[in-house]
Amino acid sequence: MSEGLRERKKRETRRRISDVATGLFMVHGFDNVTVAEVARAADVSVNTVFNYFPTKEDLLFDRQDEAVELLGKVVRARRPGESAVEAVRRDFLGALDAQDWRYGFHEGSDVFTRMISASPALTARLREMNELRLEALARALADEADADPGDLTPALVAGQICATLHTLMAHAIQRMLAGENMATITPGLREQADHAFHLLEAGIGGYCVRWEESPRISQIKELT
Repeated sequence: MSEGLRERKKRETRRRISDVATGLFMVHGFDNVTVAEVARAADVSVNTVFNYFPTKEDLLFDRQDEAVELLGKVVRARRPGESAVEAVRRDFLGALDAQDWRYGFHEGSDVFTRMISASPALTARLREMNELRLEALARALADEADADPGDLTPALVAGQICATLHTLMAHAIQRMLAGENMATITPGLREQADHAFHLLEAGIGGYCVRWEESPRISQIKELT
């Protein structure tokens, strides 16, 4: 169903407010900008800002839901014959090549990181988001593997995947903070990622593989 005019205007307003807020935060610092200043710059009321964003932190992390659910969606959408680790590896390397925001590989990530590091509120919020992402991935793995409620394997696998991604992303951010751009970072980071995922595959590479039924099995099911 196509998006209605009302929904489109609400989405555009939300995006405009978030973009204005992010610009102000990056220039002046998150803690130095008030919601009233954001509202004034976006030409809306303070109440309108809070209608779209319950907290000030939400203005910056407007894509939190996407970020939290990302890895779970990648696992659920894995290809036939592909394991959870292979699916995440493919998505990660694709984002690296495209310099996509979902793993923090877009230009400007260093400025974003400095801003978060300078604000205790944003640092706490990012930590919470990382915990939610791990929990969402563990749930997806448990569902896809049809794991028993007391089985810790989905949580253990999710923890290893998230720790690996965090290490790789932190390495990229550190190099950006040192003045490098993604063009110079990407080749070395890809090598590091290949090595990291090779280590993961050696341990948990066979977990949660999406098996494709053979034509023979499908025929038997149809006959029965």
